[in-house]
Amino acid sequence: PEPSAREADAAGEEPNGGNEPAEAVLTRIPLTPRRQRRVWKEIRSTRDFWLTLDPLDPAVVRRIQECALDKRWEVFFVTQRPATAGDTVQRQTQRWLAGQGFPQPSVIVHSGSRGRLAVALELDYLVDDTIQHCVDAASDSAATAILVAPEEDAAVEAGARRLGIVVCRDAASSLDVLLQAPAGRWTRLLRRARQAIGR
Repeated sequence: PEPSAREADAAGEEPNGGNEPAEAVLTRIPLTPRRQRRVWKEIRSTRDFWLTLDPLDPAVVRRIQECALDKRWEVFFVTQRPATAGDTVQRQTQRWLAGQGFPQPSVIVHSGSRGRLAVALELDYLVDDTIQHCVDAASDSAATAILVAPEEDAAVEAGARRLGIVVCRDAASSLDVLLQAPAGRWTRLLRRARQAIGR
């Protein structure tokens, strides 16, 4: 399902019409179903729309890249964005990430269960800003889920913690959590690969 779209103000300012990230513009005032369809129609018809978004944190993608190189992490970026005119969602996301400082990113476009994906990719950690994706990972896989929740919600956070989901306020904080994780977890896939080839 598509994310719930909202717009900038009651007067109907266009999505991403200013300097604000599109996500912020689309999350302020509830849209009627009819206007929501119009917003998504406009997004889908905009060539390479996903390349137009400003980062919420201009430094975090480069920091992910630096950590990945330093710690030898295998990083996958997973998105469920709908298609737009222009390049595929995967290629738009790859180009956007490269522009933010993460060259040659592995991008997976996937709208299904994050838990099943975590199993298939043998993930140790899954960082996501959607509670349902974190619940899927916590319930269906061995991955530790980290929920990025900028706004406090005591009930959601209490439920998340009961399931072993770590809650952070932003992506930078989730990186701090990952950097404190035991080093052995990050080398599990490498060990399995070596075992598979008899080394």
